[in-house]
Amino acid sequence: MHGRILIVEDTKELAELYQLYLQNEGFECRLAFDAESALPLASNEEWDLIVLDLNLPGMDGFEFLERLRKIKSTSVMILTAREADEDVIFGLGVGADDFVTKPCPPKVLAARVRAHIRRAVALQTRQNGAIVRFGPFELDIEGMYLTKNSEPVSLSAREFNILKELVMHPGKPFTPEDLYAHVWGQEFGDISAVAVYIQRLRKKLEDDPANPYYIQTQYGMGYRFNPEAFAEARP
Repeated sequence: MHGRILIVEDTKELAELYQLYLQNEGFECRLAFDAESALPLASNEEWDLIVLDLNLPGMDGFEFLERLRKIKSTSVMILTAREADEDVIFGLGVGADDFVTKPCPPKVLAARVRAHIRRAVALQTRQNGAIVRFGPFELDIEGMYLTKNSEPVSLSAREFNILKELVMHPGKPFTPEDLYAHVWGQEFGDISAVAVYIQRLRKKLEDDPANPYYIQTQYGMGYRFNPEAFAEARP
């Protein structure tokens, strides 16, 4: 597997250990030991993923991410010893794509990076309107249809557009208000309709709609598409 990874971690020994494991997986890795030196690297070069510690000397990881998001949309995996829900919510809110808690064994981090890169490759279909694959499903963006194991799954236009919105932003929580605005094209209306359509989609996608895998509820934040589903796409 190939990809360019920038590791921003102030503990040199740990950063070098992560670098060794990722290089053994075929990734090209660069290290930065503080946010001040990492920001120009992240801004001026192209990376497939930035692995970012939060507790950095000087500028912390949150401030780095906020500054980066003003100029770049590079994927960022936060790696931190912080476990508070508020940190997770804030990190995702300012643009993190994943949140991994320390201590994280290097082989586990390498596995998470591999899964992230696989998902990113799958989502490159956004560039050309091709087919997005997750699990046994294929979603044809331009053709506006869904198949499961090559068999068509009947979706209404609204169901398709909700699914497309979620699939194109894996891991990002959408409030019912967000989905209503994006899919219905209105800011005000019967927001409860969103939950009805989510239930319909779950019945068509999920093995167990009561315990959804693909379209998950992130309590207090809304609905999100499970990004791990892309790592399990069937060829």
